[in-house]
Amino acid sequence: MRLVAHRLDLQFQERLSERTRIARELHDTLLQSFQGLTLHFQRARNLLPERPAEAMQTLDRALDGAEQAIVESRDAIRDIRSPVATDADLAHQITALGREFENTGATEPAALRVLIEGAVLHLHPFEQVEIFRIAREALRNAFGHAHARTIEVEIAYSKKQFRLRIRDDGQGIDPSVIQEGERAGHFGLQGMRERAKRIGGQLDVWSEPGAGTEVELRIPGSIAYRSSLADVSDPNLKKTKQPLS
Repeated sequence: MRLVAHRLDLQFQERLSERTRIARELHDTLLQSFQGLTLHFQRARNLLPERPAEAMQTLDRALDGAEQAIVESRDAIRDIRSPVATDADLAHQITALGREFENTGATEPAALRVLIEGAVLHLHPFEQVEIFRIAREALRNAFGHAHARTIEVEIAYSKKQFRLRIRDDGQGIDPSVIQEGERAGHFGLQGMRERAKRIGGQLDVWSEPGAGTEVELRIPGSIAYRSSLADVSDPNLKKTKQPLS
């Protein structure tokens, strides 16, 4: 009974911590977004009617900011209301997510390729949800900001370690942003690192301007799979790379 109560308390604390983090992101992101929109609208009003072309450009920037705020808010609300279903494997979840980003982009979307290395192992449901959310943020950045032509996702399974690697050939990220952890007004890198730390993983980001970006998440197998390792009878998993059809 005490063990059950302890586990329930841990789950409650995890959910409470997650809701607190999401509430903070909503507050900070939406507040800054609306402040920016207010400034854009004020500037457009001041430009009318003498300088309509500049006013139109200002309104276009306001619309772009509003669209970004909607995307960030929708992702946070999804986190609160409906964590991703874990009955589907991670590769198919990521593939479906990529199609969603392709359909919502305003420009020609990047080509997404998903590779699987090793024999697929069953991820623990809690870890799978967090891994998917990290992948979602990395892909949202790649599709929305990197201006990449190709994006590759590699999912590697082994008994000792789970690895997720997402790389693109886009415009890259300024090294100072990676070192500081965030671009002003954006919380993607910080959120991914917080999630990785919460599930006992290590998140690394490599990028240079003009050279693309690579995000790698590594989690010990004892954490990523937990009970599923007992079902793995072959100690030497076959190492193969295969694209997801």
